[in-house]
Amino acid sequence: MARILIIDDVHPILADKLRRAGHEVVTDTAMSREKLLAVISDYDALVVRSKLTVDKTVIDASTRLRCIGRVGAGMEIIDTQYAEARGICCLNSPEGNRDAVGEHTVGLLLALFDNIARADREVRAGIWRREPNRGLEIKGRTIGIIGYGNMGQAFAKRLRGFECTVLAFDKYKHRFGNEWVAEVELSELMARADVLSLHVPLTDETRYMVDGAFLSSFVKPFCLINTSRGAVIDTAALVNAMKQGTVTGAALDVIEYEDMQTDGIFADTEPEALRWLKNSDRTVLSPHVAGWTVESKFRLSDVLADKMNSLLSISST
Repeated sequence: MARILIIDDVHPILADKLRRAGHEVVTDTAMSREKLLAVISDYDALVVRSKLTVDKTVIDASTRLRCIGRVGAGMEIIDTQYAEARGICCLNSPEGNRDAVGEHTVGLLLALFDNIARADREVRAGIWRREPNRGLEIKGRTIGIIGYGNMGQAFAKRLRGFECTVLAFDKYKHRFGNEWVAEVELSELMARADVLSLHVPLTDETRYMVDGAFLSSFVKPFCLINTSRGAVIDTAALVNAMKQGTVTGAALDVIEYEDMQTDGIFADTEPEALRWLKNSDRTVLSPHVAGWTVESKFRLSDVLADKMNSLLSISST
């Protein structure tokens, strides 16, 4: 029914489901941008993760593309506005890893409050310090969430048993408050939060959203958690806020200097701000794995396959 090209490493269930629906599937995880430009006109659908950017040049090279699917949540590697203007539907699968992100975010919060990473390093080095590693309890604290989509909701749901107050702000969603989360304006969240957790996509609007002015707007010192995208935070501003005590701790699964196409950090000289974060005992860092579990790898592809099969069956009639 359709020719589909997969250019990233994804769970086999994706190709299996697409083939069972009658589609022809070609997988080439070593494909270069030059080759993609040369062959994209032969395909009705393209599946990507993070390796290559699907920009106007790629989209213009396609003549029959009906669908671009991203295995994951963030869509910043795809020029979705241009694609949709060309009649190409862009799909993603945030439902597939929202549970993983929700659990990992709780883990980051616990690691911050209980000094788990620092205590682990010290014990391994033969240092046994109890009082300096005395922790904090989540119970009674106020947790603020910015972005109440799949990931923000998953985090809020997992906080229910901690007997804390959960506030959420989403510029584009309203009337979502319920028994375990209160919908508030950003100003109220900034006035009340002891912890801020970011769950927003990376767009022109959110890039460096968390800058010096943003951080200084919080009434109380707070802990910052980011499992969304690194460039949402101005790292230098975060470091300055931590030095001043405005931010008391930071748990970052993503950093501004991440190169998603190579699954690493940009190879340039290490910025001073990143070096400071790595050396601080008030930070917990993980390598963009909040949404990476054995279960989520399957579900991300499984969900996307269902969405693509549904779209392609409709568009072929």
